[in-house]
Amino acid sequence: MDIAKRNKYNPLLTPSDLKAGIKGMQISCLLNPGVFRMEGKTWLVLRVAERPLQIEGKISFPVYNKNGDIEVLSFDKNDPQLDASDPRVIKFKGRNYLTTLSYLRLVCSRDDVHFYEDPAYPPIFGKGFQESFGIEDCRVATMEDGYYLTFTEVSPVAVGVGLIATKDFKTFERKGMIFPPHNKDCALFQEKIGDMYYALHRPSSPELGGNYIWLAESPDRLHWGNHKCIATTREGNWDSARVGAGAAPIKTDEGWLEIYHGADSDNRYCLGALLLDSEDPSKVIARTDEPIMEPIADYERKGFFGNVVFSNGYYMDGDTVKMFYGASDEVICSAELSVSRILKLLK
Repeated sequence: MDIAKRNKYNPLLTPSDLKAGIKGMQISCLLNPGVFRMEGKTWLVLRVAERPLQIEGKISFPVYNKNGDIEVLSFDKNDPQLDASDPRVIKFKGRNYLTTLSYLRLVCSRDDVHFYEDPAYPPIFGKGFQESFGIEDCRVATMEDGYYLTFTEVSPVAVGVGLIATKDFKTFERKGMIFPPHNKDCALFQEKIGDMYYALHRPSSPELGGNYIWLAESPDRLHWGNHKCIATTREGNWDSARVGAGAAPIKTDEGWLEIYHGADSDNRYCLGALLLDSEDPSKVIARTDEPIMEPIADYERKGFFGNVVFSNGYYMDGDTVKMFYGASDEVICSAELSVSRILKLLK
């Protein structure tokens, strides 16, 4: 049951709306923004994926080299050792590469429709070997002492979760990798429960277990422990292949509401909901059987990687979740969801 009210102006942002931020590159995709409110405006922390202009018969993509500079690698498309069947990842001589290099970029709006860049707020690029394939899928937790950004660090050896703290989005304090590989989809709760911080995250275990949602706790947002699996995939369902957290859980009178993403074996991504206990979020009170949002609009079904709705961010306006999401791994859209209606489905 799709209960999302889509913005009539969707898509709000497309790759052609922004200029490439890396010299010699073009923007291939805009993906899954983190969201926060500041200065009376809505801000999106976009994942911007760029790559070089492609040459006939070649496939080229950027990486950071050992010096921290961006270097372009290029392979012949007809090379028998090249597997380019996935538009997101290619394999050459047994080694995986991303077809694009992602970084984070801020845009803002006063009406949630017309977004623009403010040159006073710089982009955030990958830094160091652990981010040498880029940084992706930022979630923003707005807390009493500032903003905390969790994001995916990608390198040739690993995918893990990084943390950056900021008070103004002009200066950043990099905290390093807080969840080791293979891990992603990390969403911080925006306030303590008792005397601990909590986070949802997704370790991956392809040989035993799967891509499930886990909960962890921390005294300081740096050191995490007491990990517990709270949601697994469901065979034969819309979330049969993988599940992962969306943005920070929403505090309600009935518990913590988490809007999560799930995918099936055909890589069709939808959104569902979990309700977690207010005092012990490792306890799942309820979970939606059907998606609350599916890729049904044309811009959600067709694109760089079609049949995808994927959200990392929202802000609240009373009962309304003002959600921003990536569609078809290419464009940025928005939709509204009613918390009370989601809670009714969870009953």
